[in-house]
Amino acid sequence: MSFALSRTRAVLFVVDIQERLIPAMPESVVAAVIRNTQVLIETAARLGLPVIVSQQYPKGLGQTVGAIEHTLAGAKPILHRFDKTEFSGAATPELAALAPTLGRDQWIVTGMEAHVCVYQTARDLVARGYQVHVPSDAICSRTKTNWLTGRDLIARAGAIPTSTEVCVFDLLARAGTDDFKALSKLIK
Repeated sequence: MSFALSRTRAVLFVVDIQERLIPAMPESVVAAVIRNTQVLIETAARLGLPVIVSQQYPKGLGQTVGAIEHTLAGAKPILHRFDKTEFSGAATPELAALAPTLGRDQWIVTGMEAHVCVYQTARDLVARGYQVHVPSDAICSRTKTNWLTGRDLIARAGAIPTSTEVCVFDLLARAGTDDFKALSKLIK
C-alpha cells in the first residue's frame, strides 16, 4: 500500500478546534496546532482539496476559533461544516451522507482532542476503508499523556502518523512549481 497523499484523492478534516477548548490546552502546543491547521487549510485551498470542519456541541464549547475561521474565509476552500454531539466525526449522519459524494479515499485529520474526537474519528474512518493521515503536530490534548495515548491509538487503529510538512510536500510532489513556491513559504 502506498502512503503517498494525492491532491485528487485527499480531503482535510478539521475536528473541533473550538473557542472554549483552547484555554484547556497547553498554550504553546495549541498555538502550533492552530498554525499547522492553517497551513493545511491553505494547502487544501491552493490544491483543490475539500475541507470539512466539525464542531462538538458548540452551545457548550463555542465556535471554531477565529484564526481558523479567518483562514477558511481567506482561502476559499471547498468547505463543508457540521455540528455534532458524537465524539467521532465519522459516526455522524452528516459525514455518512457527505463522504461518498466527495469521491475521495484519503483523509488528513487535524484537531482536538487527540485521545477523544480525533482518535475516534480516525479509527472510524479507517474502519470504513479510508486511508487516514494524522499530523501529530496538528492535534492536541489537555495533557501530554493524553496526546501520546491518542497518537498511539490512532496509529494502532491503522491511521498513518505524519506531520504537517510531510502532508504539504507529499501533496506537492515536486519543487519548482507555482504551488511549491506559494506553499513552501508557509512552512519556513
